[in-house]
Amino acid sequence: QVQLVESGGGLVQPGGSLRLSCAASGFTFSNSAMKWVRQAPGKGLEWVSTINDSGRAITYADFAEGRFTVSRDNAKNTLYLQMTSLKVEDTAVYYCLEFRTNKRGQGTQVTVSS
Repeated sequence: QVQLVESGGGLVQPGGSLRLSCAASGFTFSNSAMKWVRQAPGKGLEWVSTINDSGRAITYADFAEGRFTVSRDNAKNTLYLQMTSLKVEDTAVYYCLEFRTNKRGQGTQVTVSS
């Protein structure tokens, strides 16, 4: 079954950067589109980005455009989210999801605070 394990979150100051990783197993990662979503305290899930199976087609939410970069390494079954110029409002738990099933991992906490 789909298993996803996110990592790389932490506490960072405004303007800082983080790179999140999502290790995938239990399915053919290279054939699967993937998504990143986030959930801020007290709010619902918010879509961040979608990447197709090859990594050549990527879409971003407006707030992520220009600051976040999604990539994948199909040889390592790993999805990445590089986040730069982080803002306090980026504080959230970040999840990776397998596109077809919407299965997600346990998430990784990102806290942006001075």
